[in-house]
Amino acid sequence: MAKQETPLMKQYNGIKAKYPDALLLFRVGDFYETFGEDAIRASRILDIVLTKRNNGSEQKELAGFPHHSLDTYLPKLVRAGLRVAICDQLEDPKMTKTIVKRGVTELVTPGVALNDEVLSAKTNNFLMAIHTENELYGIALLDISTGEFLVSEGNLEHLKKLMQSFRPSEVIYQKRKKIDVSDIKSSFQIEDWAFQYDYALDKLTQHFKVKSLKGFGIENQLLGTIAAGAVFSYLDETHHFEIQHITQIQRLDANSFVWMDPFTIRNLELIHSPHLNATTLLHILDKTCTPMGGRLLNRWMVMVLKDLEKIKLRQTIVEFFLKNDEKRNFVRENLGKLSDLERMAAKISTGKITPRQLLLVGQSLEFIQEIKSKLNKDKKISFLIDALKDWEDVYRNLFQTLSAEPPHQLVKGNVIAEGVSEELDKLRNLQTKGKDYLEDLRIRETNRTGIPSIKVSFNNVFGYYIEIRNTHKDKIPEDWIRKQTLVNAERYITEELKEYETQILGAEEKILSLETQLFQNLLAEMLEHLDELQKSAQVIAQLDVLSSFAELAEQNHYIKPEINESSDLIIEDGRHPVIEKQLKIGDTYIANSVSLLPNEQQIIMITGPNMSGKSALLRQTALIVLMAQMGSFVPAKNAKIGLVDKIFTRVGASDNISSGESTFMVEMNETASILNNLSDKSLILLDEIGRGTSTYDGISIAWAISEFIHEHKFKPKTLFATHYHELNEMTKSFPRIKNFNVSVKEMQNTILFLRKLVPGGSEHSFGIHVAKLAGMPEKVLKRANEVLGTLENSHSNEKISDKTKKITEENMQLSFFQLDDPILETIREELLGIDINTLTPVEALMKLNEIKRKLGR
Repeated sequence: MAKQETPLMKQYNGIKAKYPDALLLFRVGDFYETFGEDAIRASRILDIVLTKRNNGSEQKELAGFPHHSLDTYLPKLVRAGLRVAICDQLEDPKMTKTIVKRGVTELVTPGVALNDEVLSAKTNNFLMAIHTENELYGIALLDISTGEFLVSEGNLEHLKKLMQSFRPSEVIYQKRKKIDVSDIKSSFQIEDWAFQYDYALDKLTQHFKVKSLKGFGIENQLLGTIAAGAVFSYLDETHHFEIQHITQIQRLDANSFVWMDPFTIRNLELIHSPHLNATTLLHILDKTCTPMGGRLLNRWMVMVLKDLEKIKLRQTIVEFFLKNDEKRNFVRENLGKLSDLERMAAKISTGKITPRQLLLVGQSLEFIQEIKSKLNKDKKISFLIDALKDWEDVYRNLFQTLSAEPPHQLVKGNVIAEGVSEELDKLRNLQTKGKDYLEDLRIRETNRTGIPSIKVSFNNVFGYYIEIRNTHKDKIPEDWIRKQTLVNAERYITEELKEYETQILGAEEKILSLETQLFQNLLAEMLEHLDELQKSAQVIAQLDVLSSFAELAEQNHYIKPEINESSDLIIEDGRHPVIEKQLKIGDTYIANSVSLLPNEQQIIMITGPNMSGKSALLRQTALIVLMAQMGSFVPAKNAKIGLVDKIFTRVGASDNISSGESTFMVEMNETASILNNLSDKSLILLDEIGRGTSTYDGISIAWAISEFIHEHKFKPKTLFATHYHELNEMTKSFPRIKNFNVSVKEMQNTILFLRKLVPGGSEHSFGIHVAKLAGMPEKVLKRANEVLGTLENSHSNEKISDKTKKITEENMQLSFFQLDDPILETIREELLGIDINTLTPVEALMKLNEIKRKLGR
């Protein structure tokens, strides 16, 4: 006969059924237990023992840990991408004769984590909600640990850019929608009802206490508003109700910042790199002293300004700190003493701040006051400093109310300072004088009874008691009450002891209750300043980033770039900010100048051997522009930068074989995206376009793309690095294309990379020399030189047009139009239907690729 399910497991299974997608931590006594599949996962992630126990009808896997170790184990589960439901005992086990009532008190997921052990100090922890209709996307991003709430709308490319830029820890989206979130570690589909406009509008207006969303600039963003509502629905589901620190919605308008597609963000390695242990631009620029500053710098690097006035305001502050060493050092020294005020504000709002952390907030506010006082008279930066509130009354109140060294846990006591509460002081006096009182009682009873070895102690069973050895039993007074007999001793209580016990135990409870109440009152007072606290934290973050830019400028000899509304880009002796910091001691970075003038020198065609520095020069140009428009000074001798609104890169080959796309197809897709989104202020960086196919095809493609850019009405600024030396011929037909090469020097059959950009085209690729440097066997190098000589002789008199003609003639000789084949008939009809006069080069290439694929079948 099968055993019935135990009451405990019945309760567990009922709760688990409500949270099937979460790992359930089930509180049993002093332990959090996991069962079944949850136990198997927990034991693997946490490296804890997995056992089996009989739970009625079957044996079930079991793994657990002490409840006081939750802060140690929970972060590991969340960092592994799991959703964790914390199920606590909702009543005192001593107060019930049946099974203890239990329920989930918090659902912790990677996107709504507040635990310091889960969060990274200088990185935001975003939850992203996505809602899509008709190939448009509404996006909401919330960092619950700081209260930052961002909303945006756009196409699929915009969504991908935001995912690449903000790297959300978790994505939520509608169950019936298909959205590619394969790059995100944790994703969760939620019910359709959470994605309704009326629900979202009601949720948001209630929370922000407004009648409409017009003040946030998203009243016309229907999809973005729905995504924002889904975020609030998820907060309810995960039991996050104390969220007063989410005080505003920031609209992310794609037109407000420099547009960079996901390929560009990846290729330039701004914040993250696909390469292991690579150094990113963020590694070089991040000299911030606070977590708030570190997170803001991250944001600025992916949301680069194109507003000239805002850029100049930032430059003004950087220049001020660069010229005032003493004030910069003072500010940075004090910034380094601050706690993370943005996340502390969230802890105040959610009630998760500890007494020790609240004292740190007070100390931070005192340092802010000192910074404000130091910079108050400097008119150049007054627009920023004036935004800092006067915090003196607030931090003095915190210092007067909290003890000098409060603990992290309220139950530890000594949270509130002496003199705050008369009643609290009396109770503490009773506690502190307890030992003296007990010693006085022992001496009095010893004198009264003549018993020399009286012991006064306490245990949880009897409370306070008097213990004497059996040899003195005949001296026991009549008013002593016997409570316990031991082998060699007896234990007694007295009326006086019981009365004292009542007082002392009651005092402990009253002290905890009083301290808790006074601490909660203090938190309530701080809640009134929550908005101002967040605003001060934002000002501090800006001061931190801009003073760090000044520090960088001094350390690395950066200069202030001149930024204007023109379309020109002139960089004199520019340096790659990352590479120059990785040089060996004694090495000097070879600086290069670049001038892109749309009406004179719109396209620079850069030739030169592999390893000569062509790719570094391309990236260097983009990074200097981005740094300048972030407000930073730049690594150059001089720089005049016309505002750039879009930066496109196509650097290196990147297969997408998992989706069936070849290197060449990926390259063409990325290039098509560039050519279809050009503007008059775009900066385009193309590196080795066309190398994913045959040489002749590659040359033809690179030529056609260059011609398209040159003839485009917007005249976008372009750097084109190539090893196709035939492209040097383009300058004869296209006046705004100029040839440059990264020079090398040949010495006794070896080459020396000079890494200097000079006018004129290069005639050799030196590929075999590079192979030699890489350690290729001598036999292979010798044979490569023989083959090269043969090829050069056989093709020396051919021109590109001749080669293309020959290939075309050979292709025309194929039995291509055998009309008994239905596929070929279809292709014939497609070709006849194409209007060649309106076809762009890239569209022609895409059509050619489609035909090739059909023939492959």
